[in-house]
Amino acid sequence: MRIDFRPSPEPTLGVEWELALVDRGSRDLVNGASELLAAAQARLPDPGQLHKELLRNTIEVVTGVCSTVGEAVEELRRALEVVVPVADELGVDLYGGGTHPFATWTAQQLTEGHRYEELINRTQWWGRQMLIWGVHVHVGLPERDRVMPVLSSLLNHYPHLQALSASSPIWAGVDTGYASNRALMFQQLPTAGLPFQFQHWSEFEAFAGDQLQTGVIDELNEIRWDVRPAAHLGTLENRVCDGVSSFDDLAAIVALCHCLVVDLDTRAAAGETLPTMPPWHVQENKWRAARYGLDAIVILDADSQERLVTDDLADLLVRLEPTAERLGCSAELASVADIPVRGASYQRQRAVAEESSGDLVAVVDSVVTELRDGLGR
Repeated sequence: MRIDFRPSPEPTLGVEWELALVDRGSRDLVNGASELLAAAQARLPDPGQLHKELLRNTIEVVTGVCSTVGEAVEELRRALEVVVPVADELGVDLYGGGTHPFATWTAQQLTEGHRYEELINRTQWWGRQMLIWGVHVHVGLPERDRVMPVLSSLLNHYPHLQALSASSPIWAGVDTGYASNRALMFQQLPTAGLPFQFQHWSEFEAFAGDQLQTGVIDELNEIRWDVRPAAHLGTLENRVCDGVSSFDDLAAIVALCHCLVVDLDTRAAAGETLPTMPPWHVQENKWRAARYGLDAIVILDADSQERLVTDDLADLLVRLEPTAERLGCSAELASVADIPVRGASYQRQRAVAEESSGDLVAVVDSVVTELRDGLGR
């Protein structure tokens, strides 16, 4: 099977931000996406910035093709400056966590469409459980033959991204003990989870051909890996991160994604063999970051060396400084270091739950407030 990759001559950037809809009073999820989409798209200069998702409790806000992190975050901000007032009129707030702390899946409604109906028909109980939200970051790559080496090497930094963005500690009214319950929920779907580590594009083509021939997928976008090529866009799509509730966290995480991919591609273009780890180390790192978040001790390399993720992150940020300067996101990359200081979202949610004697409505309030404060509302 041939898959054409549309190369991007510049290291362009695109961001997709999934947000849940919660009731202004009860703070439970609301199946109101259709009404919100209809009203908000009529007011947006580009209605294509707002998408429906699998469930009617979710909207997705997207950027166009951007050159810098600042441009991407500003596009999302301008879109939400339109969407949030519309949501206010409907008695709905936007919620940027990876999971909702107390909603039940049985009350959620499926978005109309054959694609979604087929997914639920196939995945059944696990598919209906997918009350999860994330941030996806696309980075343009100029050369097809470097896509898979960059993808495989990027997995060495999977736990850093997961730990920084983790925002799903509470599920169905219970603290799961995990920083990111979303990470482990999502991988239950067929074709989701960690990607295979192919070194050549032809291997990816052969894999995709097998998946189509055997009926595992009907379209390429049904390969739901945590990191995957988006051949039609000419990008590498990073889907590791949990939902984000603040613009500060968003800018920092997008900058880290952008810099990591561009740094790896630049090194590959210079002839460097990019470092990788055995799949069993990558898998263990995903679990450790999901379980322990910023307290995770992660495996660094094929020699099984280990280090606290925040210590390794500090050195990584220094190494990426020249790349950030080239991409115009030095301030945003530097702000990554602020997340462990103020606490990642999972830590902030747990702190609210503890201070409020387990009041999960207060937890939802806090996540909603972070987004509204970022808009000055």
